[in-house]
Amino acid sequence: MSNTNRPSFFPPGKCFNRISFWEQSKKKAREVAMRGRLTEYFLGIASKVLSAVETGKSDKHHQHEFNGVSPLKAMLGTERREFRTTFLYLGDDDNTAQDTASMTWYDSRIAHPTRSEFRLYFTTDFIPDHANPGDIMILGLRPDQSILVIVCARESAFAGCLLWLFDIDRLGDRFAFRDEEATDRIAVAPAMQLILAQLGIEPSPSIETSLLDLMREKFGDSFPTTRAFSEFARKTLSDAVSVEDPDIAIVAWITHEERLFRTFERYIVGKRLDDGFTGDNRVDDFVSYSLHVHNRRKSRAGSALENHMEYLLTERHIRFERGVRTEGRAKPDFLFPGSREYHDRTFPVELLTMLGSKTTAKDRWRQILAEADRISTKHLLTLQPGISCHQLQEMEAHHVIPVIPQGIRETYSPSLQSNIICVSDFIDLVSQRQDRRAI
Repeated sequence: MSNTNRPSFFPPGKCFNRISFWEQSKKKAREVAMRGRLTEYFLGIASKVLSAVETGKSDKHHQHEFNGVSPLKAMLGTERREFRTTFLYLGDDDNTAQDTASMTWYDSRIAHPTRSEFRLYFTTDFIPDHANPGDIMILGLRPDQSILVIVCARESAFAGCLLWLFDIDRLGDRFAFRDEEATDRIAVAPAMQLILAQLGIEPSPSIETSLLDLMREKFGDSFPTTRAFSEFARKTLSDAVSVEDPDIAIVAWITHEERLFRTFERYIVGKRLDDGFTGDNRVDDFVSYSLHVHNRRKSRAGSALENHMEYLLTERHIRFERGVRTEGRAKPDFLFPGSREYHDRTFPVELLTMLGSKTTAKDRWRQILAEADRISTKHLLTLQPGISCHQLQEMEAHHVIPVIPQGIRETYSPSLQSNIICVSDFIDLVSQRQDRRAI
């Protein structure tokens, strides 16, 4: 049997069995990527606009509890319960805060023979300290029976992301509720997984054993280079996405790679923890290993975005160079068409393009301003939802154009989308500039 279709990263031998294993694993990967439901992350969602009393901003009185209205009873039941709770405040321009405390669900009239009056009480001052009347609050019951409380200003950039994520079309001073059946009807698209990551919610660990087996067979018990791992992610989703739709492809590859990475990381880190840390330096060794794991997560995510963008550009026959020097020590992530044209003062500057790449923009977008002095308008590829209006205005003032995949771009209000282009628009732009040079 010919082995011409065998993926290049498989060692030779037993070609038929390996190809069969490969095809089965690709099918599993596609199923995992396409079948996710919001119920994997939330069993129920309650949302409302906070009042002055609930935020502690009332002149008359304030409270550390929410009334146990019917939506909360439908979600939390009628028995007294304690819930481990994470409180998250999302403001604009990196104004965020987080706390962990408990919430108590109880009937304040349990001794009354005929009446009940449920309350959801919290011990922390987090909401009075951070929330204001009119803010949006979303309360979600997680599958592990913990609660996530998210608060953000109604006009903030992230508000649109949350309403889109949870499919909330009505907000008022009374709780609106989505039960488990409703959350199960919401398919978690790859762009939604990126917003969940912004909330500190890791991808569901439901990658099939066959994919872990495939990674162990290829990579052994250690992580490969980021380029090799990105290639592996694309190959296990090759039939599910197309380079002809780069906005869908890049988000699908990124989210799939993240799930693969976390699956493989659980295996490798778990194996290291099982081996234990011994000797006089065991505490320092553990801390060092923990920092290594944390830093690997951050650096790998940024490299993965660049790797997948590089693949899209290559497949579309776009000329570019990655990480080449322009001035001094400046090295933009992508330079079009390349360093030779950039340093050729006779080359038309209007045909030069640079693209920075940051998974999250925040204040890091300013780093690209010092790269490629010849190019006045710079582009920034990012996956960040919820860039504030203020930051987008600053970017525009500094001639920085965000490049955001369309699925994430749609979470911004229409007035903000005019300052953003999607990935396919950017690829068309550099393609047209290179076609102009060829004429």
